[in-house]
Amino acid sequence: MKGRIDAALHRLEDLFDIGGIKKDIVLLVISAVALVASFVAGRSLPVDPAWIAIVLCGIPILVGALVGLVTEFDIKADVLVAIALCASVAVGEYFAAGEVALIMQLGGLLEEVTAARARAGIKRLVSLTPRSAHVIGADGTVSDVPAEKVAAGATVRVLPGETVPVDGLIVTGLTSVDEAIVTGEPLPKDKGPGDEVSAGTVNCNGSVDVRATRAGDDGTIARMARLVESADAGKAKIVHLADQWATWVVVIALLAAAGTFLVTHEVLRAVTVLVVFCPCAFVLATPAAIAAGIGNATRHGFLVREGDALERLAKTNRVAFDKTGTLTEGTPELFAIEPLPESGFDERSLLGLVASAEAKSEHPLGKAVVDAARKAGIEPVASDAFEALPGLGIRARVGNSSVAVGNKTLMIKDGISLNRQDYLVDMAGQGGGSISYVAVDGALAGAVVLSDTVRTDAGEVVENLRSQGIEPVMLTGDAPEPARAVAARLGIEEIFPHYLPEDKLAAIERMESQGRKVAMIGDGVNDAPALRRAYVGLAIGGVGSDIAMEAADITVVGGIADLPHLFALSRKMMRKIKANLTFSMTLNFVAIALAIAAVLDPVTGALVHNCGSVFVVVNSALLLRWESQKG
Repeated sequence: MKGRIDAALHRLEDLFDIGGIKKDIVLLVISAVALVASFVAGRSLPVDPAWIAIVLCGIPILVGALVGLVTEFDIKADVLVAIALCASVAVGEYFAAGEVALIMQLGGLLEEVTAARARAGIKRLVSLTPRSAHVIGADGTVSDVPAEKVAAGATVRVLPGETVPVDGLIVTGLTSVDEAIVTGEPLPKDKGPGDEVSAGTVNCNGSVDVRATRAGDDGTIARMARLVESADAGKAKIVHLADQWATWVVVIALLAAAGTFLVTHEVLRAVTVLVVFCPCAFVLATPAAIAAGIGNATRHGFLVREGDALERLAKTNRVAFDKTGTLTEGTPELFAIEPLPESGFDERSLLGLVASAEAKSEHPLGKAVVDAARKAGIEPVASDAFEALPGLGIRARVGNSSVAVGNKTLMIKDGISLNRQDYLVDMAGQGGGSISYVAVDGALAGAVVLSDTVRTDAGEVVENLRSQGIEPVMLTGDAPEPARAVAARLGIEEIFPHYLPEDKLAAIERMESQGRKVAMIGDGVNDAPALRRAYVGLAIGGVGSDIAMEAADITVVGGIADLPHLFALSRKMMRKIKANLTFSMTLNFVAIALAIAAVLDPVTGALVHNCGSVFVVVNSALLLRWESQKG
């Protein structure tokens, strides 16, 4: 019964959240319609329809401003807006009051939706762990139980193609495990008895029995979800320029109104000062420029989900790249094929033989070799006696030759001499890839080297970012050798290999504790905590990267080639915002001076600050088609 009650309460909570957002949207629409009616016929109606917007949108602003003042003496833009609302209402400028209230509430709704999406991303992250596990009992029978109820010390069976439900050690069986979700490594790793596996990784081929060392809430994916939550809590929130300047603007305006009353003893003139001070242009200065910046970013393949993400991006001075899937394509390709000189094979003949042997393989490395052979115009021939050896490699008979392709363990098991191993390992190290040895008729004949392919535009992107004063570094879960090989090709001097999600998160925190503003760019679930914690997180969009996109502030859907433009755009946008704020403040102070001198009355004053709003919008709109200079 208790479980049913809890479930019902959770469903009610979800409905309340959704309903709250829908309710805010409905209220905003009603307020907007009321303002249109006020603009068209407000003066001819018994009651100005703008009062609807003032009540629905303005009252929450007044309450929020009052609470901030009373509890924290916090003077922000909402205090400034609240004063303008009251002054506008006092002199009958209801449309102006409702207009400003509507703009402020729209911004609050966008922040609320963003927070809801972040919570949804964490729920989706937790869902990556399998719901059930095949637990082996003391009598050898296998039963399915909920994954969260598997206790440490229990043994679970993981079949080919299944997701590992617990963190643990392999007890029996050989396989290859795709660990990209945790480490970001593009190539599956061979695993056998005694090797560790993590929850959320994928068992590629062999069936294995795993003794759980951590399970349920202590598993890898659950811990990663907690990292994302803690990263979000520790992330510094930007204070908008409007809020930074609001205190001084409010004080000056109030002093001007008070001084006007003391000198002239005219209440209407003092109120007029506050009316012309009504900060429409000031309130629009930041969101108008941000909206235009987001529009420009969208045209270049960037989806900005956080309202202030571009503001933060303008302040970054270091960018941390994930390697696999970000700077590289994330798929294995043949880097080199190296026959031993004494084997009698050249590169082409050895490639054809290995491709024929691998033609029936389902392993990603085998498929990469076959693809490379076909691109070279070599069509694999039929093979016999094909044998896939999980965690080791393959054996097959091609024509009259017996061929074995696999790791060092397979070579030793088949009695193949590895006296030329050092020569082949050196060749593999040059590409920073994965080496598979090739034996033909019982003798070592050479090796194939596979590596992740560097994106063609990655080098130019790194160089252009460095020219903007942004220092590039690499954070990767991959091994040191391939990480160094990629970094060397791209000119990245600082690399951090073998970094798990918690290591990446700690690295971001360490850099920011040193005064750096870090933008993190990644594509995988393993990058999610760092993306959420970084000053700005950018996720490479694609299949399987939805968790990363939920954790990030910006999603890169058009490739990384335009990343330098995005960083330059953010700086251009900030210059627009500062120009808008400076203009709006200058206009307000001039209008205040004219109001003090009785040159402006409330009607002409309202016209002046509306002209300021038009200027701010037009100036911001110029950003829509702005293009950065290519480096």
